[in-house]
Amino acid sequence: MKQAFDIINRVIEKALVLIFALLVLDVLWQVFARYVLADSPSFTEEFARFSLIWMSILGMAYLSGQREHLTMDFIYRKMSDRLQRRVSILIEVLVIIFAIAVMIVGGLNLVYTTLTLHQESSALHIPLGYVYAIVPISGILIVFYSLYHMTTDSVVPTTELS
Repeated sequence: MKQAFDIINRVIEKALVLIFALLVLDVLWQVFARYVLADSPSFTEEFARFSLIWMSILGMAYLSGQREHLTMDFIYRKMSDRLQRRVSILIEVLVIIFAIAVMIVGGLNLVYTTLTLHQESSALHIPLGYVYAIVPISGILIVFYSLYHMTTDSVVPTTELS
């Protein structure tokens, strides 16, 4: 499972870097075209918005896997190690339930609905279901990461605030 964890991390890291690079190039082109050419292509704003959606949601799944997400652990730190482990497993189970119910099932429903209704973006003319597909993909990744953390010794968060 560690090997799959490492491979998935590398793929997500490369995808996030690519998305961010495309977002930067898109915004630079938009600014250049607006101020130098006096004409901003209509697709650049929509592409920037979709890129930001993908980067944010995929980044959230990645940070969940790296245990770098926001936590409020002042009560958690006062617990015994055994209780910390139990609470960590409970939290991971709740995260899995949320990811399955909201992100995977809800996300698949959203993708299916928008593809069935043939909804397209106005400037890029791509099906919106492709844009929303990142929601169930990220949900699957979060479930994988939570299962990984539950089955390894990494259940208890190791990061500390200074």
